[in-house]
Amino acid sequence: MSANNAFHIAVLAGDGIGPEVMAPAIEVLRKIETKSGLSFRFTEAPAGANNYLATGKSMPDTTIKLCEEADAILLGACGLPSVRYPDNTEIAPQIELRFIFDLYAGVRPARLIPGVPSPIVGADQRGIDLVVIRESTEGLFASMGKGVVTHEDARETMVITRRTSERLFEFSFRLAERRKARGKPGMLTCVDKANVFKAFAFFRGIFDEIEKRHPEVKTDRLYVDACAAMLVKRPWDFDVMVMENMFGDIVSDITASLIGGLGMAPSADIGDKYAVFQPCHGTAPDIMGQGKANPTGMILSTALMLDWLADKHGVEGAAEAGEKIERAVDQVYAAGLKPMEFGGSNGTADITRAVLAAL
Repeated sequence: MSANNAFHIAVLAGDGIGPEVMAPAIEVLRKIETKSGLSFRFTEAPAGANNYLATGKSMPDTTIKLCEEADAILLGACGLPSVRYPDNTEIAPQIELRFIFDLYAGVRPARLIPGVPSPIVGADQRGIDLVVIRESTEGLFASMGKGVVTHEDARETMVITRRTSERLFEFSFRLAERRKARGKPGMLTCVDKANVFKAFAFFRGIFDEIEKRHPEVKTDRLYVDACAAMLVKRPWDFDVMVMENMFGDIVSDITASLIGGLGMAPSADIGDKYAVFQPCHGTAPDIMGQGKANPTGMILSTALMLDWLADKHGVEGAAEAGEKIERAVDQVYAAGLKPMEFGGSNGTADITRAVLAAL
């Protein structure tokens, strides 16, 4: 584990374009080392569909042990559409790690960077800066691999527990408080379907209980369908949103599409002790090896990692380093950088060079 400003990072590059976006992220962190008092030790380990093809397992035990010992885990995209478990589900170490390390808080920021196009009219003037917090170990995903299928029907079970919900809401309120201290609205919205399902009424009831401990945070409650409609009309009205696993899976893809696409979107899965940081996009095997992958989401995930390390270990310099990465990304996009996914001509190497130069 860490000693002062030195951090051991487990690196799981994954499949498809995973290794292609991981390499720039490591370059950025190496650059940060030269500009700060921080130091990093990176240890690479296998995980994903290719490892499953070679060994019959998504991750070897040595990878899990490494993740357990490291200060943080950087994860590239994992899984390939053509590689499946016998039950026809994809190889997904990113989901398995959430269960192994009890990473209950899926943090999905969506911030519109200057110069990046949004499909929402007025977003360039009003801005978009919100965070979706997706519960990542329960909900409908608790049934992963356990569903029952017969000739007549198929059944999956949604699970919401008090213990996980309480920790999730405490995390969400603390994040809203931290954002408020940084000049953001500091408002937390609980997104559910409490008008139809008892499980979501239970979920909302626990939110109401935890709210009493955080009177300085403004709160709201929305049904998920109304939330989706509002997001594509006035996303600037949102700050922090917290929701069940499946709803978070869907809503976080919506919010990513509002800020330029999944290639621009970082993410973190955080528990009481461990955390994984990865881009929101998939492995994109159709563009693998062509230099077209956008590494921005992966690079911004390293900024999230540094902010988490700062909070966990009390290292102020790590938070400042994360802010430097975000400012560098903002600078290069404001100057006209345009990835191929936006119809531009800038590929992986161009984006990496630009961010490194800005740092």
